[in-house]
Amino acid sequence: MATGTLKPLSPEQRQHYPPKEVPATLQLYLDGKMEQFWLRDKEEGVIFLMTVDSVDEADGLLKALPLGQDNLLTFDLMPVGPLLPLGMLIKSK
Repeated sequence: MATGTLKPLSPEQRQHYPPKEVPATLQLYLDGKMEQFWLRDKEEGVIFLMTVDSVDEADGLLKALPLGQDNLLTFDLMPVGPLLPLGMLIKSK
């Protein structure tokens, strides 16, 4: 899971970045690297649920996005996976 924080953008930056950022983000979705995405409250940033092999892979993909390249969108990355203890609720045969 990637929680992104967006630095304040000037009006010019708000015009400049979306035409590049949106297609690049959608390409990650189409490539199967991103499952879901949300906008954080008050446009503070985004949250991406990603399907990658490692935190390092997620970091590289996110830093390659236009806002990431210019250090305007930074991420806290947290590996997540299945809630394995739920398996204890399944009775074995």
